[in-house]
Amino acid sequence: MESSSTTRYLKQSLQTEYFSTAWMAFEFVIGFYSGLKAGSILLIAFGLDSFLEIIAGGTLIWRLRKESNGAPTAEIERAEQRSTRIVGSILLLLAVYVTATSLFNLFTHQAADTSVSGIAIAIASVILMPFLTMRKRRLGKAIHSDALIEDGMCNITCAYMAGTVLIGALVTALFGWWWVDSVAALVLVYFIASEGLEAVRGD
Repeated sequence: MESSSTTRYLKQSLQTEYFSTAWMAFEFVIGFYSGLKAGSILLIAFGLDSFLEIIAGGTLIWRLRKESNGAPTAEIERAEQRSTRIVGSILLLLAVYVTATSLFNLFTHQAADTSVSGIAIAIASVILMPFLTMRKRRLGKAIHSDALIEDGMCNITCAYMAGTVLIGALVTALFGWWWVDSVAALVLVYFIASEGLEAVRGD
């Protein structure tokens, strides 16, 4: 039987994941649309990363609800492993997409336009993501959930991507360096691919 403190922490964890997943849905719509409109690979990748985090958040909500309802630990762990591998595979596909599009834009001298909505959502994410990371880490430790802690680390990746989007957009707008968006996107590939490989391997 769960203690009252564990029940309280589970409830707080679910509330946090509901908020986080809802924000990611908003972030995906704004980021992806802004990226398409501005021709920015960074913004498109940022939006797609948010979509992946919607999948991860939905899976974790399901896992937390299972625990809240007293499901067997083995059942929860199997679901986590399958979901992690699916998200890892999508991350690897995202890395391939970003690499191909960035190289194409570099060879053809394609520049991204400034996107006010894209910059606004990136600023909001840089502020919000570290807060969500710390909260998920604290709650994950409280309920002994590595999955919740790892989900918080996904928020740090999101904050990094948002920061890169900001730098790329501002530098392009201020100095007209057409290549910054594509080069910054290629730097992101390393982190995206690393996270994807780690998830697929189950490290």
